[in-house]
Amino acid sequence: MENIPQHIGFIMDGNGRWAKKRAMPRNFGHNQGAAVFKKTINWCRELGVKCATFYAFSTENWRRPSEEIKGIMDLLRRYLKDIRASADENIRIIILGDIEPFDKDIQDELIDIMQTSKNNTGFIVGIALNYGGRAEICNAARLLAVKCSQGEIIPDDITEELIGEYLYTSEMPPLDLVIRPSGEQRLSNFLIWQAAYAEFVFMDVLWPDFTKKDLEYAIREYAARNRRFGGI
Repeated sequence: MENIPQHIGFIMDGNGRWAKKRAMPRNFGHNQGAAVFKKTINWCRELGVKCATFYAFSTENWRRPSEEIKGIMDLLRRYLKDIRASADENIRIIILGDIEPFDKDIQDELIDIMQTSKNNTGFIVGIALNYGGRAEICNAARLLAVKCSQGEIIPDDITEELIGEYLYTSEMPPLDLVIRPSGEQRLSNFLIWQAAYAEFVFMDVLWPDFTKKDLEYAIREYAARNRRFGGI
C-alpha cells in the first residue's frame, strides 16, 4: 500500500450498541472494544503507520451511569498491563487528557508508563483519557497565559506553531486521518485542533467488529484523496 498515513486517530465508538444487540451489558461491549484496540495497534505497525491515537474516555463520558464508569475503570486497570507490555515492544505511550480525576493507582501507573516508554522509537500510541479537544486548547491557552504574565513571552509571540507545542500531541506526527466506526459522522470533541486538515473516514461497522480489512479500506480511501492544504 502506498501513501500510508503517518498518524491515525481512532474514535472507538459503538461498544454499547454492540453489546445491546447481543442482549449483554454495555461493559461487555467495552471489553470487546478493548481487545480490538490492542489488535489495531499491531495492524497499524504491520501497515507502516507510525502513530495511532485512540479516543478511550472523553471528558463527557463521566455523565454515563456510575456502574458503567466503574466497569470502564476496572477494564482500564486490567489493560494497563497490556499497555505496559506494548511499551516493552519499543512502543512509546503518550496519554492525552487530564488524568487527575482518576484514582491514584491509575494515575501512578499511567505516569510511570509514559516515563519508562518516552525513549522508545518503534511506534507511538496515544491514549485519550478524560480528553476533550476544547479542554486541550483551553489548557494550552492557560499555560501560555502564565508565560505571558511572567514576562517570558508577549502576546505577539503566540503563533499556531507555539500553541501546538503546548498541546498533548506536541511530540506526535501531524494527524493525517481520523477513522470513526459506528455510523456516526462527527468528531465528538476529538483532536479538533489537530484535525484541521486531516481526512475523515466514517464507517457503519461497530468498533468491536472493526477488522484489519476495515483499516486497510480506510487507508486506501485516504491514499486516493488529494490533500491540497488550502492550495491548488
